Amino acid sequence: MKLMESEERVTNFTESKLCDQVAILMCTYNGAHYLQEQLDSIENQKYKDWYLYVSDDGSKDSTPDILYSFKVKTSQLRIFQGPKDGFCRNFLSLICDSAIKADYYALSDQDDIWYEDKLSRAIKVLSDISYETPALYCSRTKLIDERNNETGLSPLFKRTPGFRNALVQNIGSGNTMVFNHAARRLMLEVGSGINPVVHDWFLYMVISGCGGVVIYDLGPSLRYRQHTANLIGANTGFIARFKRFGLMLFGMHRRWNTHNIEALSGLREKLTPENRYIYDEFSRFRNASLWNRLVGLYRTGIYRQTLAGNVTLWLAALFKRL
Repeated sequence: MKLMESEERVTNFTESKLCDQVAILMCTYNGAHYLQEQLDSIENQKYKDWYLYVSDDGSKDSTPDILYSFKVKTSQLRIFQGPKDGFCRNFLSLICDSAIKADYYALSDQDDIWYEDKLSRAIKVLSDISYETPALYCSRTKLIDERNNETGLSPLFKRTPGFRNALVQNIGSGNTMVFNHAARRLMLEVGSGINPVVHDWFLYMVISGCGGVVIYDLGPSLRYRQHTANLIGANTGFIARFKRFGLMLFGMHRRWNTHNIEALSGLREKLTPENRYIYDEFSRFRNASLWNRLVGLYRTGIYRQTLAGNVTLWLAALFKRL
């Protein structure tokens, strides 16, 4: 599990012949306003061996029309009816659909703009990892507003990715994630009937927990649109941190952890021995006495990426909000 050392390392590599197919998994819901830009950015990828699978969750706008027009234009698209049970369940329905088969799988939102080398960068890194080793690529994002004006970058995480981090924090935005077939097999094993907080956080937990490789690219791979219809935003700035602190105090983080622990239980035996110990201890000490909560957090080494995040983590243990 590692960080990409610099943006230059991933943006200036020499292109080699890549021939593994990528299944792009996109979920849509009333996304007509921005969808065409995202489809165009997918079509303009340098990496051409992809097929787009879209699960539409019952859009009432012109989203279906845009998708069908794209299908006629490219013939690299299949459209599914979504489960109509929220975006997490919709993504899981695609990730866990055994009829979709590829060498790599890339998650896609409906309203971003991919850099033209997004797929080629990810596959270049993932192809160096054994096909039998679960592997996940994710990256930072360039933040843009509704009119495609740049507003900044997503948070920079410098600590090494790992299961101790994944249990309490997601560092990878789903719209940047690309994972290999070994990682996909783990998701097929757990199935789509689970109820994690979000699909991308769960992927980070599963792959890091089961001995996989997680690569966090310090350079952005797409333009991440922030607008009023966003279900999940970039969570940057003081106000966002203050809101997260408030959610912790009111028990939201504790409820999230309960959901994730239960969702991960089906893969407990697939966790590495060390990560199984951490999982079991976290499941236990978060409900223990004050002293045992603090000792358990210290002994397992569970961490967040920033000093402020770790202060909040220890306060959560103090107030039984883990």
